[in-house]
Formats: sequence, C-alpha cells, structure tokens
Amino acid sequence: MIVNKDELLAKLRPFGQEHLLAFWEMLDAAQREKLNGQIAAIDFQRLQENLRTTKPGEDWSALARRAVGPPAIRLGRSDNRFSTVEAREVGEASLLAGRVGVILVAGGQGTRLGFDHPKGMFPIGPVSGATLFQILLEKVLASSRRYGATIPLYLMTSPATHDETIAYLNDHHRFGIPAHDLTVFCQGTMPAVDAESGKVLLAAPDSLALSPDGHGGMPAALRASGALADIHRRAIEHLFYMQVDNPQVVACDPEFVGYHLLSESELSTKVVAKTTPRDRMGNVVSVDGRVRIIEYSDLPDDVAEQRLPDGSLKLWAGSTAMHVFAVDLLDRASRSSGVLPYHLARKRVPYIDDRGGLADPVEANAIKFEQFIFDLLPAARNPIVVEVDEATEFAPVKNAPGAERDSPERVQAQMIALHRRWLQQAGASVAPGIAVEISPLFALDAEETARRITRDMAITSDRSLR
Repeated sequence: MIVNKDELLAKLRPFGQEHLLAFWEMLDAAQREKLNGQIAAIDFQRLQENLRTTKPGEDWSALARRAVGPPAIRLGRSDNRFSTVEAREVGEASLLAGRVGVILVAGGQGTRLGFDHPKGMFPIGPVSGATLFQILLEKVLASSRRYGATIPLYLMTSPATHDETIAYLNDHHRFGIPAHDLTVFCQGTMPAVDAESGKVLLAAPDSLALSPDGHGGMPAALRASGALADIHRRAIEHLFYMQVDNPQVVACDPEFVGYHLLSESELSTKVVAKTTPRDRMGNVVSVDGRVRIIEYSDLPDDVAEQRLPDGSLKLWAGSTAMHVFAVDLLDRASRSSGVLPYHLARKRVPYIDDRGGLADPVEANAIKFEQFIFDLLPAARNPIVVEVDEATEFAPVKNAPGAERDSPERVQAQMIALHRRWLQQAGASVAPGIAVEISPLFALDAEETARRITRDMAITSDRSLR
C-alpha cells in the first residue's frame, strides 16, 4: 500500500487528480491513512475510460421501437413450454439438494419513507409490526425448514447501512438464521467527479465524495468479500435474488427456480403484467433477440401505448426485481470489468473547494457512476421471464405514508388481503375489517396455511374428547 505523499502523487499525476492531496499537510496519521485507502481503491484508468466512453444513455427511443415482448412463461396459459407441476418438482428437487442460496439486496435507507435507518428495519407487519428484515429472513428460514436443507443467505448492504444492519441483526439473533448461514457484505463505491473537469470531488479534506456503485456492483462485491468463495465451497449453483422493500416476495419460490432450471437459463426474472401503458416500472423486452430492460422514463409514449390485436399491451412485462441467477454468470461478471456498464447521472454533490470550505451547489455539478444488475440480461444464456400475480407477490414499500402508490398503508392492505384469502381458503371465517397477518414461520403459502389449520383443529378436537 502507498504510504507517503510522493508515491500518492505519482499515482494521481497521470490522471490529473493531484488536488486530492491539497490538504495532506493538515491531516493527522489516521486521516492520511483513510484518504490513502480510498485513493488506493480507485482504478483511475477505468474511471477515465468511463468518462470518455460511457454515455448518459443509449438511444432508448430507437431500441424501444424495435422491442417486442420477452420470451415468457405467462400466467394461465396452456401453451407454456413447461407445466407448473413439473417446474415445481424440479425446483423443489434443487432446493432439497441444497443447490440454491439467496441474495438479499439491502443497501438503501428509508429516506423516502421518512425513516432515518436502513430500509430493512422499517416496520411493515400490519398486525405484528415486524420489520422488512424480519419477514424476509423468516421466509428464508421457513424455506430451509420446509426442504430440510441449508439455504445460505447473502445480504448486501451499503456503506451507509452496513454497521447499523449488522448491529440490528445481531441484536435480533438474525431472526433464527444460524450465524454461519448468513453472510453480510458491503457493496462497493465509486467517486463523484466534477461534471466539467472530471476531477474527483472531496467530501472532506480526508475523504473522497463516494457513493454506492448500485445493485450492479453485487457480483464484484460478492467476490471481494469472500462470499463468492463461500458459495462455491457450498456447491451452490443458483441464487434467488430479492430486494429488501418487498415483503410479499415468495423467497426460494420452487416453481420459479424450476422454470429457470428447465429453461437452462442463467438469469430468470419475475414480472407482472402492466395495468397501464405508463406504469412506473422497468419494461422487460426483447430487442434484436436479446432480453433487456427499458426504464419507464425512457419509453416513448407512442411505443408504450402500442397494443396487440387482442387489445393487450405490446410491451406488457413490468420488472419486479426478483431474479434467479446461475452462479456461473455472477462468477463471470465478477471477473470482467466490462460486462456491466456504468451509467452516468448528473447529481448535486456538496464538495470541499480549493480553500477547504464546503461548497453546496444548487444545481447538478457532478457525475455519479452506477451499475444495474439487470444489465446482465443481454449477457446471460437463455434468459427467461416468468409472469406472476402482482396482488400475490409484489408490493414494494417505497414511498412515504399517504402516497398514491407503494406506500406503507397500501402494502399492508395487500398483505392483509392475501393472508385473509389464505385463511378463507383454509375454511376459516374472518370478520370484515379485521386485520390479519400470517408469520412465515407459521405458513409460507395457502396450502401450508390449510394444513396447519386442519392439523391444529384436529389436535384441538382430539384434546376435547379426552
């Protein structure tokens, strides 16, 4: 590691970044070590190449006009390549064999929720007040118990959430998941650069202006943290991927895993059918034979409105950010810097000016770099899309209370409605207006709910006869 100013300058000078040491003389040893470590972690050559070759966006309009619906397993269709029964059998066999792990992406904070903690700590259980972390971790634990196999969980944080997340999980004993089956790793960061000069900005005299590199940084972070080595050691072949904001996710969904395996896919993704042309969701499409995602903001209105002869939307598939990855794909992505491109975004970033004062611009002054995990779709072999019911599986909590969509109240209402249906299908009577919630540790689905209620009723009846 570089340990003195002259050696640091030799590293920075070829890229015009010597200004990062402007306050070196006023730093103490600990501060110098901190700044030194941040500088050492940056590939300035690649940073320069990103600025020179990466564009803020492709010609999404042209891509959208060539787009068609993706290869998909559709809900309720008789012409799907595989039946739900065979998909479930294949998926369950893989889970029973211990070949499936889980990735939970939990790097965000609850800023839009008005919650000053990692989003995973947000209480969302409509009756229990259980947090997103509790619900999702208990789903993984319940799946492990159902299949009698270890399902390791790899949880990705960000620098802003890492320490608090670890403390929270330890305080709650990881909600029952054994310590050796939960790996918490932190995603990488990228420096913000001045939009005009390309110079890296300082957030403080001893610190660069850094921000998370996006969920697309997951493969590299898996490798850097040692988590990928653990995945290989356990002979895990596929990873179910979910984001922390969706308490309705069917974690380790055997049917989804089965479709993925039967299709010999390296990347499968769950979607819901859009209800309107302008739904604020990424659009999963096929362009020139390659599956990819076009963000709703990049989809021209006239293309969004296009319909098929039966009246349905031509571009119908809305992304849910639920995937299954082949480990081989993530392994390749973690080794190659060019598989996942960086997206550039102009942002307002406070910085330390030449005199050491804090400058707080009112307009976008900087470029941030971010990678998106769905950019692996074009690089994956045999990617497929599986349609699911939004009411059953997709209720992300993103916005503050009172928002029209994705608010805590709406998510809780969807959870209550689903669990009410499970209970009613099991023969239970639920009075109108009563909030209900089923813990994942009690039941993961309607079928298990029915079995548990039937069993508990039989036990109660047996005891009453004694």
